[in-house]
Amino acid sequence: MVPPLPASNDNEPWTPIALWCRAKGLPTPEIQAGSRAVKIGGITHYLGFEPTDQGGAICIHPLDRIKTFEPLTLAPTWPHPRILVLDPGHGGVQAGSRCLTGNRFEKEFTLDWALRLRPLLEAQGWTVHLTRTNDCELSLADRVRVAETQQAGLFISLHFNSSFPNTQAHGLETYCLTPCGLTSTTTRAYADDTTATFPNNQHDAANVVLARRIHRHLLGATGTADRGIRRARFMDVLRGQNRPAVLVEGGFLSNAEESQRINTPAYRQRLAEGVARALE
Repeated sequence: MVPPLPASNDNEPWTPIALWCRAKGLPTPEIQAGSRAVKIGGITHYLGFEPTDQGGAICIHPLDRIKTFEPLTLAPTWPHPRILVLDPGHGGVQAGSRCLTGNRFEKEFTLDWALRLRPLLEAQGWTVHLTRTNDCELSLADRVRVAETQQAGLFISLHFNSSFPNTQAHGLETYCLTPCGLTSTTTRAYADDTTATFPNNQHDAANVVLARRIHRHLLGATGTADRGIRRARFMDVLRGQNRPAVLVEGGFLSNAEESQRINTPAYRQRLAEGVARALE
């Protein structure tokens, strides 16, 4: 028996996405029925529901149209004043993932990335605050609190990925909070309550715009594989934010080739330059 299609919250019909994109002047996406991964303008995005083939037209759920495609019609806008918080992931005893090449840890690389990025952004007129400037331990709540205290307009958390003992995975991922009603791309064994809402959900559209811009410029700066713009709701550092917020995974420390690149200052400088270009 074929399972019933998930219903939209407001009983809207599913959207024939190629026709919708053409009407909005957006590039026709590379999309297949049954796959949540779609390419829009060459950038991978993950939908909340699998597209379906309805009479020969690939259709997407109304919430995917509203929460993924419609924000792409918006131009990026930056807050005034331009205040931004960079969050180097991990720190102290929370070392993060271990680099497959060399006896180094994620916490070192995220801090170096942030310290390289800060002067580039300051040269563009941003006031930049870091959640940590040394190897100290910081709770997720403290990281959110820094953004509140500084009245930040944007929040960017910097991380590196690991799939150990799988050493094959590689590439860039950019995360934002899952909108209410959609299923997450990544759950990491956490419950994924599709009815849940968090403070950051008021910025769903701006989150996608920010994530796409950062992801696109990072791919251009590094030439790394595109693992897509993804959504998760287990990340406390994102869901408590009262501002547009994203979390960037700058590559896999568990992959031999990629960990070797991450271990070089030149690659981390390219990561910094990619994010800076995204925020010009």
